[in-house]
Amino acid sequence: MPQTRSDDLAPLSVSGTPEEKFREFLEIRGEKLTEPRRVLVRHIFSSHKHFDADELVRDLHEAGHAISRATVYRTLRLLVEAGLLRELRLTNRSAYEHDYGYPAHDHMHCTVCNRVIEFRNEDIRQTRDAISRAHGFRPSGHRFVIEGVCSECSRAHTPRRRLDLI
Repeated sequence: MPQTRSDDLAPLSVSGTPEEKFREFLEIRGEKLTEPRRVLVRHIFSSHKHFDADELVRDLHEAGHAISRATVYRTLRLLVEAGLLRELRLTNRSAYEHDYGYPAHDHMHCTVCNRVIEFRNEDIRQTRDAISRAHGFRPSGHRFVIEGVCSECSRAHTPRRRLDLI
């Protein structure tokens, strides 16, 4: 899935690696960091991109890792619960992205090419905080996704007939 990342979304300095944090999370639950889970965490955090479960399964198999689809789905759910990944519910699927070690941000999703564009906007955060204060609410975060058509897809699908412009 193509994506764009703004310069102000560089990784943050964190106290431990995603693998260490996941191991701690699993230990608290009485579970182990198995080799397939370790491979998944290393693969997912080796680059910053948005992906869905099917893309991850395909990428792992292309990299020579024989990890079952069921293990991928269960591990993705655990990584979200652990706060290492964030699930983005898009128009027709769920995508995942790094949560641990990355600043809070929002998204635009092109419904034509599936591109996800990340951005930060202080006005959105201030509006969230003002609304929360007015209602006596303490926010822990928010999810804001703008659905639409990116500039590249808009140019590629420029109307050719005058009636299409209406």
